[in-house]
Amino acid sequence: MDSSIKLPFRYDYDRALERLASDPVHSINLATREVRIPMEEGNIVRLVGTGTTVSPSFILQNVLNEDQIEWVKRRFHFHQSLDQINHHFMQTDLEQLFIEHAGTPLVRNFSLYGTLMQNIIHQQLNLAFSHTLTMRFVQAFGSKQEGVWRYPKPEVVARLQVDDLRTLQFSARKAEYVIGLSQAIADGRLDLNKFETMEDEEVIRELVAYRGVGAWTAQNFLLFGLGRPNLFPIADVGLQNALKKVWNLTRKPTADEIAEHFPRWSPYLSYAALYLWRSIE
Repeated sequence: MDSSIKLPFRYDYDRALERLASDPVHSINLATREVRIPMEEGNIVRLVGTGTTVSPSFILQNVLNEDQIEWVKRRFHFHQSLDQINHHFMQTDLEQLFIEHAGTPLVRNFSLYGTLMQNIIHQQLNLAFSHTLTMRFVQAFGSKQEGVWRYPKPEVVARLQVDDLRTLQFSARKAEYVIGLSQAIADGRLDLNKFETMEDEEVIRELVAYRGVGAWTAQNFLLFGLGRPNLFPIADVGLQNALKKVWNLTRKPTADEIAEHFPRWSPYLSYAALYLWRSIE
């Protein structure tokens, strides 16, 4: 079935698509303003932008039920007004960013497992090669349906050997992390879905107990996997460089200098991070 969606707040869908399109795993057509999304139930849904940033509207096609409609709405931040977030940052040092990029949503990734794998793969790599390596991983062990790639199932990756990933140019250690986490998910020790109802610190505490998952990886999982609104990966070099520019510094700010601003940016630290990343893309 199809569903029409209209939002009563400013929403910059085109910028959201541009950010999604930077990841080659996603199926994006910027010209037709559409994204095709692989659903766990096996169907591919199609979200098409039909409105403007000021008057956003969409058509959602090939959904099976109301649950899928709600799932897409939450992934794309259709369920909560961005206006209140934008207003929160007026009169702060990030005001200009929130004027320039007003209506940019925090869009969640479409797979929790894929988010975790992607975050492990991206560790200590430049962005271009991290996307290349992620795509090799998906093409080698995932599946393609109607032209849309799906991340491999954890059970498939759990059975791999380190050398299977080394041939794709994974480091031995990164291969061990990917396989080890997949084994934990496949045998039920690590349940990613239960994190939806857990507090941020609880999720971080459980994730960092696994080899290969540090604070940066856990925070990015919370941000882009679970869409949590109040996280700021303070060790992220991109964020440090963005703040260096915003604050007109000759050096990157320290963690303490950044943290001093958290009381004014909360409870929307994630949007501060998103708009800062956006400013240097």
